[in-house]
Amino acid sequence: MHLYIKNMVCNRCKMVVKAELEKLGFKSLLVELGEVILDQNDSAADKIKISKQLGHFGFELLEDKKTQIAEQIKTAIINLVHYTKEPLKTNLSAYLSEQLKLEYASLSSIFSEVENQTIEKYFIAQKIEKVKEMLTYGELTLSEIAAQLNYSSVAHLSTQFKKVTGMTPSVYKSGSTDRRKTLDEV
Repeated sequence: MHLYIKNMVCNRCKMVVKAELEKLGFKSLLVELGEVILDQNDSAADKIKISKQLGHFGFELLEDKKTQIAEQIKTAIINLVHYTKEPLKTNLSAYLSEQLKLEYASLSSIFSEVENQTIEKYFIAQKIEKVKEMLTYGELTLSEIAAQLNYSSVAHLSTQFKKVTGMTPSVYKSGSTDRRKTLDEV
């Protein structure tokens, strides 16, 4: 059984989903962000049981193909921004096309229809959340953050940060009330 699950955004989410599936008696062959493969056939009754159990933790089974693709795009972007140490060696559109094995024009159209925003805006929002995280920890300079997140310059990062949050990175770092969002809120 192949399941697509909304709101799986971190390794803890994967652990919770796997544990809850085991409690229900299901054996997982694969548990990734947004996706689970179980060692058994599809059953409507099983899906209802799984959906109800995972719903207690804020997860949602995705049945609609377009919603599944939009969630796969979000998962690929979250992985890229938050969990990948290597800088992107190609542009975002080529990366997503390669990851999802679909033309970028189709991905873009589906994502905009389902999420009511562009892939680029979502990508920028995730990068800004990563900048907030890095500023909060205070371990890196703004120049180091800009380099790590592939910004062309500190000025570009600062301009984008202000456009999204309404404040400069230094104002944010000084303890503003606009705190970080969880990844599924972005």
